[in-house]
Amino acid sequence: MSLDTKDTIAALATPGGPGARAIVRISGAATFALVAKVFSPSPGIPAQSRTLFQGELRLPGISPALPADLHFFRAPHSYTGQDIAEIHILSSPPLVELLIAALLDSGARAARPGEFTQRAFLAGKLDLTRAEAVLGVIEAADRSELREALTQLAGGVARPLQALREDLLNLLADVEAALDFADEDLTFVGEDEQLKRLGRALAQVTLLGRQIEQRSLADKPFRVVLAGRPNAGKSSLFNALTGRPAALVSGQPGTTRDYLVQRLDLGNASVELVDTAGWRLPGNSIEQQADSLGREQAGRADLVLLCVECGVEPDADELELLRQDRPPVLGIATKSDLGRAADGFLATSAVSGFGLGLLRSILTEKIAARSEPPLAPGLSRCRHHVQACLAGLRRAHALVLEQMPAELLALELRGALDQLGEMAGTVFTDDLLDRIFSRFCIGK
Repeated sequence: MSLDTKDTIAALATPGGPGARAIVRISGAATFALVAKVFSPSPGIPAQSRTLFQGELRLPGISPALPADLHFFRAPHSYTGQDIAEIHILSSPPLVELLIAALLDSGARAARPGEFTQRAFLAGKLDLTRAEAVLGVIEAADRSELREALTQLAGGVARPLQALREDLLNLLADVEAALDFADEDLTFVGEDEQLKRLGRALAQVTLLGRQIEQRSLADKPFRVVLAGRPNAGKSSLFNALTGRPAALVSGQPGTTRDYLVQRLDLGNASVELVDTAGWRLPGNSIEQQADSLGREQAGRADLVLLCVECGVEPDADELELLRQDRPPVLGIATKSDLGRAADGFLATSAVSGFGLGLLRSILTEKIAARSEPPLAPGLSRCRHHVQACLAGLRRAHALVLEQMPAELLALELRGALDQLGEMAGTVFTDDLLDRIFSRFCIGK
């Protein structure tokens, strides 16, 4: 991807297809001139940094003119640091295509994937961790992923990085000042102070590493929740899959009041299997808590196994649950030795073991097909730089203890700062930017 930001770019910034509103975004030095060719009445250059104009679009072959809103953001007070215009119109694909074609004919260039956010990064509006968080927000598949991405976008990683770099830069400045005035009888920072500040930096980097690990979703086990009515055979299936009588099994409905968690080993993969209380209308406070806990666990699952007894038809709520996508739901017919499985349900028996092998195979396939969380690449990159920074700081600490030359200490400090710089994006290569921004969609 070229780093040239002189061109004025344009693209659709909202999903394609019919809808109530589409937003076409333009960014660059010629933004205002291009917009003036398609928007009426021609707006004067606004004095304010952010201005809303209401008017009409003048497009070839379209009559009468179509109403549109124009949001104008003057440089440098904009997302990209350049002049930005957003034209809000009815989301009609032919209309959107005609508007973009008119802008391109007037001198704009079609934006590449992620080019708007790349320009925001190059203008210093975002660091790399926040740029990656923009992608995380776009690609978030559930509330948990969205929450993680918004936390990072709000500076959950950037703020600790900035404070840490400031501390290390101050220490490096003191060490190099002592080198510059080695012939003078001056003391800029003593060994005790160096050790203290290096220890503080080590603690900060270690804490940052832990925060990144906590935000990393890639290493979390695949969570499978058994759900369904009371006495639907969930606990028996749970015990049969895990190979141990962890869950209490009884013919009396409502025996399971809490949820149980066991790790299920599937060879090259593992599953966190959760047995929950039966779903029903709560009759008392204990049942209400059990039902709430069960539904909460199902909402946090990667896959829900909806258990219905063979010979029992799923009700309307269960059929509706099967149609949801987040999290996906797989119908499991339990107690297959006692009746016929409902259509679309996988027949199983905890007594005979029928269908359990096939269920394990399906779980293995689901794990293999699980998509990588949107923040995983950025967190993996940050993890690598944190470890390299820690190694450099440990070497620096050892150099001070062993009273080695200050030149070696300065070298290690610079190496640690380079690692933090690559994480935040103050040190970067075209190849790194290509890997990050090529994952974006056009218009972002």
